[in-house]
Formats: sequence, C-alpha cells, structure tokens
Amino acid sequence: MLAILIMGGWVMVPLGLCSIVAGSVIIERLLYFRKIGAAKQAEEVVGLAGKGKLDDAKLLVKGGNVPLLRVLAAGLENRLTAANAMAAAAIIEIAKMKRGLPVLDTIITLSPLLGLLGTIIGMISSFQVMAIGGMGQPHAVTGGVAEALIATATGISIAIVSLIPYNYFLSKVEAETEVIEYQATKLEVALEKLPGGSEQYEDSKKFA
Repeated sequence: MLAILIMGGWVMVPLGLCSIVAGSVIIERLLYFRKIGAAKQAEEVVGLAGKGKLDDAKLLVKGGNVPLLRVLAAGLENRLTAANAMAAAAIIEIAKMKRGLPVLDTIITLSPLLGLLGTIIGMISSFQVMAIGGMGQPHAVTGGVAEALIATATGISIAIVSLIPYNYFLSKVEAETEVIEYQATKLEVALEKLPGGSEQYEDSKKFA
C-alpha cells in the first residue's frame, strides 16, 4: 500500500497532510458535539426562573461546560438586559461550535484540486517520455499514468471522507443554534414575567 502511495508523486505529501489535519478536526469535533446537549437541564433552568428561583437557576448553570447553559447563564447574570447578554453569549458559543469547520471545508475543496494537479503532472511526465523515446518505453509511460490516477483517487477519497462529517457537524451547529434561540427566548419571557421584570428593564434604559 505504501509503495502504491509513493507512486503518486510529491503531491501525495500535501495530500497526506490534508488527511491528517482532516482526521484531527473530525475526531476533535466528534468529541465536542457528544457533550453539548443540555436541553433537559435548560428546561429546568427556565422553570426555576419562571418561579422566581433565580439563585437555584444560577446554581444549575454555574460552571456549565456546554454552549446552551453558558448562554442561559449570561441571561441570568444580566437580568435587566437578558436578551442582549444572551445574544452576545450565543455569538461566542456558535463561533466555538464552528471551530475547525472552515479548515475541513478548505480540505474538501483543496484535496481534489491537489489530486488533479497530480494527474496533470503524471500525464506531462508520460508525454515527455513519449516525446523523447517514442513508444519504446511503455513501462515509463504507464508509470506516469499510474501516478496520475493514484493522486486523483487519493484526493477524491480525502474529500469524500471529510464531506460526510462536515455536513453532519453543520447540521449539529444549526440544530444547537435553534435550541439556544428557543431556550433563550423562553428564559427572557420568564424573566420579564417576574415581579418588576419589565419595569426594571425600562428604568435601566432611562438611566443608561
């Protein structure tokens, strides 16, 4: 197998780096997305806030290591401007969820292009051999074609293997963003319904 990859030429080096980086990003993101779900705990937080038990709600989200709980924590800590605080926190958390995805997207696009470059280089080598020695060196000609095909196959394979988890991660980001928006809106409404909620917010704007 290694000998076949070596036949792909120097373009296999950047393709190998692409595969290593893609694999690292995929594994890291899989581990990250396995632990970010906290919808049930968020429901409990909103329920406590709706009953006016803000201290209990804060304890529940204190030290939370998932995006949803950190967004709700921002709203509880800044009750008078909960909407703005949670919106700002959500921007940060969504950026964290998307971390590494631009790299994966680049590799998905770059790998086939590197494979195509390997194809072109291999074909050029074959044509140079034919121009110098005619068809008297068939092994050299087929070697250049083999180099082209190996590089192309490798580039496309890396792109395919990376594309599936990339789309999965994007769907996870979109789903988690919807959950954050939904739970943040519920918490905002719950805080506004508390005694003095809306009034305090209006007073804070007057003296701002």
